[in-house]
Amino acid sequence: MARTKVMIVDDSALMRQLLTDILRTDPALEVVGAAPDPYTAWDRIKQVEPDVLTLDVEMPRMDGLTFLDKLMSNRPMPVVMVSSLTEKGCETTFRALELGAVDFVTKPKLDMTSGTLALTGELV
Repeated sequence: MARTKVMIVDDSALMRQLLTDILRTDPALEVVGAAPDPYTAWDRIKQVEPDVLTLDVEMPRMDGLTFLDKLMSNRPMPVVMVSSLTEKGCETTFRALELGAVDFVTKPKLDMTSGTLALTGELV
């Protein structure tokens, strides 16, 4: 069975790594790339041809909602919004779904007490 190819778009290197680590625990998923902003993402999408994209909302150079709108006009694909701004009932979430996102996940929160990273939130 072919694995679903996932690409992560998030300006935080720590969040890109965390999402990569989480997604790689599922044998049905293959993380094929990551990008720190929409411009880099667009170039990498053409190279790695992901099946699905995770997309942050707040990023430099272009926000995630603007990129989502452009992506759906030029190369529609399933997009899951992963952001601290996408919560159930949130205006940003409704806008992302209107633009074509298939779902949303609130970013996991990191607890850096005791000098270690601990996942305090969870992906739904």
